[in-house]
Amino acid sequence: MPVFTNEQLLQYLKALGIVLSFLGAGFIFEKILLGRLKKLAEKTTWEGDDIIIAALNKWLTYMILLAGIYLANLYLPLSEKTENNITRLLVVLAILFGTIILSKIAVGFVGLYTKKADGQMPSTSIFSNITKVLVFGLGLLVILQSLGISITPILTALGVGGLAVALALQDTLSNLFSGVQVLASGQIKPGNYIKIGSGEEGYVVDITWRNTTLKALQNNLIVIPNSKIAQSIITNYDGPTKEMALGVSFTVAYGTDLEKLKKAVLETGDYVMQNTAGGVPEHKTVLRLTGMGNYGLEFVAALKVKEFPEQYTVKHEYLERLYLRFMKDGIEIPYPTQTVRLKKD
Repeated sequence: MPVFTNEQLLQYLKALGIVLSFLGAGFIFEKILLGRLKKLAEKTTWEGDDIIIAALNKWLTYMILLAGIYLANLYLPLSEKTENNITRLLVVLAILFGTIILSKIAVGFVGLYTKKADGQMPSTSIFSNITKVLVFGLGLLVILQSLGISITPILTALGVGGLAVALALQDTLSNLFSGVQVLASGQIKPGNYIKIGSGEEGYVVDITWRNTTLKALQNNLIVIPNSKIAQSIITNYDGPTKEMALGVSFTVAYGTDLEKLKKAVLETGDYVMQNTAGGVPEHKTVLRLTGMGNYGLEFVAALKVKEFPEQYTVKHEYLERLYLRFMKDGIEIPYPTQTVRLKKD
C-alpha cells in the first residue's frame, strides 16, 4: 500500500477540491444560469436559441468538469508521460463532447429550416442522420489529428476504397439516394396518405436513410425500402389538397318518381355533409344517372370528405340515412331478378 507524504496528500486534496469546485460550478450553471436563459429564450420568437440551450444542457457541465480535471492534473505528483496521456485523453473527450453539442445544434437547425421551407424539404430523420454522420465524421478527423495521427492517408484510402464500398453497399446507397430524391421532389411528405402500386397504403410516418414507414388505418406499421418507393406508381391522396370527392353508387327500381328520388338523395347528402365530422359542410350534393342496368336505374351521389380516411365514416352515415329515407318515401331498391319469356310457335 503506497504511503503519501503530507505534501503529496495536500496536492491530492487540492486536486480533488478543484474537481469538486468545477463540478459544482457546472451544476450551478446548468440549474440557475441555463434555466434563466431557457426562460428568456421561450419569450423570443426565434427558435434557434431554444435549440442551442437544449444542446448545451448537461454536456456543457461535462465540459466544465473536464476543465477542472485538467487544472487538477497540474497539481498531481505524476510523471510527465502520465500527465501527457491524461491531457490527451481530456482533449479527446473535450472534442467528443463538443462534437455532440455541435451535432445537436446542427440537427436542430436542419429541422428548423425544413419546417420553414414551405414544405419543400419536409422534416424527416434522413436529413438528421446525414447531418449527424457529417458532424461526427469531422469530429473523428479532429480527434485523430489531435492525437498526432495524420488524416491524409486516411482520406486517400477512403477515396481509393470508395468504389469498393459503393459496390458492397449498393442496395443501401440506392435506398439512401432514393429517399433524398423522393423528399427533394416534394411529392411525398410526412403526414401524407399514400398508396403505392403494390397495394400498400397509409400515412407517411417517416423517411429514413433506408426505409419509408407507413401507418395503416388498422394502426399497423408498413416498412418499405426507399428504392421501391422511387420506382412505384404512387397515389397521394393529400395532393393537391386533402379534400376529395366521394361517389356513392346505388340502384332504384324502374318506375321510381325521379323528383322524389332527387329530393331524398340531395337532402340526405346535405344533412350528412353538415352533421358528420368528416364531411365538408359547404359542399352541395350532386346526383348523376350513370346507367340503366338489368335491375333498375343506376345513380351516383357525389359527396365530399375532408381527407381520404374519412370516406368510410361519411359513406356509412350516408347509406344508412339514405336507406331509411327510401323506406319512408316508398322508393324501391330492386332485388336482382330475371324475367323469362317463352316464345310460342
